[in-house]
This record gives sequence, C-alpha cells and structure tokens, in this order.
Amino acid sequence: MNAPFRPAALALREADLRDPGELARLERLVAEHPEGSPFHRPAWLVAVARGTGNRAVALVAEQGGDLAAFLPLIEAHSPLFGRVIVSSGFAVGGGILAIDERAGRELLGALEELALRRSCPSAELRGGLLPKARAGWSIRKDSHCNFAADLAADDEAQLTWIPRKQRAEVRKGLANDLTIEIGCGAGDRAAHYAVYAESVRNLGTPVFPKSLFHSVLDAFGDDADILTVRHQGRPVASVLSLYHKGAVMPYWGGGTWEARRLRANDRMYYELMLHARRRGCTRFDFGRSKTGSGPYDFKRNWGFEPEPLSYASWTAPGAAPRDADPTSAGNSAKIELWKRLPLPIANLIGPHVARGLA
Repeated sequence: MNAPFRPAALALREADLRDPGELARLERLVAEHPEGSPFHRPAWLVAVARGTGNRAVALVAEQGGDLAAFLPLIEAHSPLFGRVIVSSGFAVGGGILAIDERAGRELLGALEELALRRSCPSAELRGGLLPKARAGWSIRKDSHCNFAADLAADDEAQLTWIPRKQRAEVRKGLANDLTIEIGCGAGDRAAHYAVYAESVRNLGTPVFPKSLFHSVLDAFGDDADILTVRHQGRPVASVLSLYHKGAVMPYWGGGTWEARRLRANDRMYYELMLHARRRGCTRFDFGRSKTGSGPYDFKRNWGFEPEPLSYASWTAPGAAPRDADPTSAGNSAKIELWKRLPLPIANLIGPHVARGLA
C-alpha cells in the first residue's frame, strides 16, 4: 500500500530585496500572475523606498522551494497619520498575490506579526487576497472605484468613443495652441514636477518629494514616461504614466489654473490614449478615485464605468483605527488650510509631510 501523500510544508520569510536574483524571481511572479500590477513589482517597492526614505519589505511563502504567495509592503511613518505598513505604499493597488490561497492566508498572520514587531498599529491591503472574518481586520468596498476600458482601434475611433459632452471639451483642447512633449529627460521631469506640485497644492494635498518621481522613472525604464502639454512654451498639464501588461495608467497627473481654460487636461488624456496605442497598449487604466468625488465624476464623463474596489485594514489590539480619510472632519480642515498656502511654502514643506502619506 502506498504511503499517503504529504504536501510540502510552507516556509514564510522576508525576501532579500538587495539580491538581484530574488528581485528577478519576484518580477517574474508579478508578470505571470493574472492579478499582478505595477504596484506589486519589486521595482515599485524599491523605487518608493529609495524615493521617500521609507522601508520596503517583501514577505514570501514558499512550498517545496517554489513561490506560493508574495506580499510587497512599505512601512511609513507620519507625524500626522502615525505608523502604518501598506501593500502597496504610495499606490492604489497591491495586496497579496497568491498562487496557493492557503499560503496567501498564512501571510496575513506574518503581516500582523511584522506590524507588531515594527511598532506599526495599522496595516492596509489595497486589493489582492483579503482576510475572511479575521480578528482585527475590516474590509471596505464602498470607498473607492477603479476606471478602465479598452483603447479604440484608431485616433478618430478613440475620439468618437468619448461621450459627446466630454468629446466637445477634447475638441476645444485640440483647437487651442497647445504642444505635446513625451519623454523622461531632465526637462520632462522638471516640467512635470512644477505642474504636479501646483495642482496638488490647489487640491489641498502636500506634494511628494521629487526623488519619488525620479526613482520610479529610473526603476521602470521603458515602462514609464511623462506626457506634458505646453502653451506658448509653458507647461500647463503633465502626467507620469506607468505601462504594465498592455495597459497604460496615468498615475501622477495634474494641471495649472490655466489648464482649465485651455482644456489642457482634456487634451492630455486624449493624447495619452493615442500615444499608448501607438506603443502597443490595448487598455487605458484611469486608476482609482474616491466614490462620489470630483475625479470620480470626471472619469465617468469620459465614458469609464466605475468598478468598486475592496480594501482591508488591520488595527492592532488596543490601538485606535487610523484615520487617513481626506473627507473626515479633521482632515478636511487640514486640506482647506493647505490650499491657502503660498506655492513656494507648500513646495518647501510638502515633501517632508508627504513622505509619510503612504
């Protein structure tokens, strides 16, 4: 009689993010996994840690020497929002990538243990395998939605795909005296940062440090670029986009006050659709927005349908839940105060604050 089969035991450990071989192995997993995203990539993890000064951690579960689950994490410390460990930090996606569900659930316990050991009273999973009725965890499915759609076959079809009212705004942008530049050089980076910094100040948000954008662009190489719209030589709208598995994601984008009059943001996103298709993309991932917000409505106006996202958060025993919701009473007051800051002051102190806004 044959002996019963015993599956190999699971082994949990922290991956060595200094080891090129380990990084390549994890990159392959993300590329092959159907739920792998730019924010699961070790390139993202390492770039964010380098660009913000926070700590990157990768937890893996192995079975018989093969990867069974992977959890990329950023540990962030903020004087405003406290300490938190997030998958993935500074991202709108992430979470546990599991080849084997049992292995993925083992990583939940490893994450809790890691958070306690690092004195982080909070942890967040932005997608991926989520806990089921696990103590200390809560799941929200109503806070954010994602917006994505297939790209059209040609330029004219892309324009007519856009709903009539929004298409009229794009046509106004096409008629204005605007020029388009695409690249990753020093000039592209400077133009993008100037526009983005003004845009987020106007929204009441501290700007991320320049080093974060530089690190992501350097780490992603051909999988990232900047598209900038100029009016009479001045940058008025700019977006840093990521490319992954045939999809383009306009991730860090914005415009100046002048951009609204010129319809520069409308022109920017249309031009990005065309540029992405020409480089072989078939899908436009407009990213997430808070449900019911202005950006949520803006993306719906473009013809994108909202897809609710599920996020999980963990609070250590005895700790207060972390409040990083911009719509909460305390945070709304901070946002209104930030909007009134002179731009040079906001740009000076913003990166120091934003380093902890994982």
